[in-house]
Amino acid sequence: MPRFKQIFLGFFLLLNVLTLNAVERPNILVILADDLGWSDLGCYGGEIKTPNLDALAKGGLRFTQFYNSARCCPSRASLLTGLHPHQAGVPDMNGPLNKSCVTIPEVLKPAGYRCYMVGKWHLGHGVGPIARGFEEFYGMLDGFNSCWQESPYYSRLPAAHAKREYAPGKFYSTDVFADYALDFIDDAGKTPGKPWFMYLAFNAPHFPLHAYPEDIAKYEQAYAQGWDKIREQRLVRQKELGLVSKNLTLTPRSDIPANRFNTQTGWADKTNPAWGSLPEDRRKDLARRMAVYAAMVDRLDQAVGRVVGHLKETSQIKNTLIVFLSDNGACAEWDPYGFDVSSSAINILHQGENLKTVGGPESYISYGSGWANACNSPWRLYKHYGHEGGISAPFIMHWPEGLKHTGGLVSRPSYLIDIMATCLELSGASYPKERDGHEILPPEGTSLLPIFKGESAAAKPIFMEHEGNRAVRDGKWKLVALAGKPWELYDMEKDRVEMHDLAQKQPKKVRELAASWDAWAKRAKVAIQADK
Repeated sequence: MPRFKQIFLGFFLLLNVLTLNAVERPNILVILADDLGWSDLGCYGGEIKTPNLDALAKGGLRFTQFYNSARCCPSRASLLTGLHPHQAGVPDMNGPLNKSCVTIPEVLKPAGYRCYMVGKWHLGHGVGPIARGFEEFYGMLDGFNSCWQESPYYSRLPAAHAKREYAPGKFYSTDVFADYALDFIDDAGKTPGKPWFMYLAFNAPHFPLHAYPEDIAKYEQAYAQGWDKIREQRLVRQKELGLVSKNLTLTPRSDIPANRFNTQTGWADKTNPAWGSLPEDRRKDLARRMAVYAAMVDRLDQAVGRVVGHLKETSQIKNTLIVFLSDNGACAEWDPYGFDVSSSAINILHQGENLKTVGGPESYISYGSGWANACNSPWRLYKHYGHEGGISAPFIMHWPEGLKHTGGLVSRPSYLIDIMATCLELSGASYPKERDGHEILPPEGTSLLPIFKGESAAAKPIFMEHEGNRAVRDGKWKLVALAGKPWELYDMEKDRVEMHDLAQKQPKKVRELAASWDAWAKRAKVAIQADK
């Protein structure tokens, strides 16, 4: 056979192989909730109505020990880059992503994926989602704002691309995000044979808490019983679902670690009060706040249902990997009563007819540390901290064509950085060593693909640090500390609620894990070092 014919035939066969692989590779949809507690979803023991997410869990896998990076920006940086947030240039609430990292779309797009983002970016204005690999974007570049008001908080990028128009009073961010997700899925369908990646990052249920009256009405009576009863009920359901061991006991109501806001309100270093100790008008105010929060979660689930329904209608559901998680534990900012007007020490006690305005377009509220404690049941503490209430995330994976076993629970400790590694393996994409003359740090995570196949997968140590709060999880052991406080040591097989500190009994293990944390902190460019 002439040489040129051999070359042509080889090229033709290669082209066919590449085309086949492009068709067989899954679409990837990563759905991120904002400030959702570990136990809020029905499939994680919550009383909030989440039938669509529950169905994804039933047809997929739920992880019981999946960890995030304790706060909005760091978690987003880790999710998108597969690096620890410090390595990606986002150790706290500042951005943008640095030049030593690449994002999932920056890796998948050269491998033939269409890449879209809808929702909350929160990784700096200087380098936005379009500059970091996404073809189309609609959402919020900042971290939080009104769910009811589009301008000036929500952006369409590239700015010249088609934008939906909403009549006055018809804009609600959760619904709008679902609208754009459907638009972008349809846009991907215009290039047959190319899989797509979508990052759908809801701003719900982050404050300010905003919801439709009809959704709020579903929950007002449920929360009149208070956070103590809700915590007890959630734990009962978690045991029934097999999420926690039968002998696990509920933690006492959590402390409220000091910060500049709760110092002003007088709640610093105190404990969330018993529900029954509060005056009736305060209980009514707090029950309304939690009902608004639950309504936001409910509406988020409805939006997920719309997206999943569209995937079914367009025959894409079977070969779409859907990942659902939360960016951190429930938000306790800043005390048991929550705040009004802005993220601050301001609290308004809503009474009488004024209660009906809470959650509407003119209100600006959070729900406080007492309800956040309930939303993280049965764990201690909340967003910001390395204890289980701060970093434990609900994590669901659904992929009809790719999961060998469905409806089960995965207890292997896993972490946000594993998502990049999983996308790399599923897509066959090449990870770059440099970009625009800058050396790219290698990804830190471990692919979850063996778990999809029903195989065992060894877990690597998991490290975190945020605002001086720090932790390392290695096998059954967890070393954790609040900022400026000494290390605490827990056996997570026996005591995942972190109630029996073994640091004094196991000093050798403390030194071993602290040394590993120090080594990681130095390598990952963490600014602080652990107390010895």
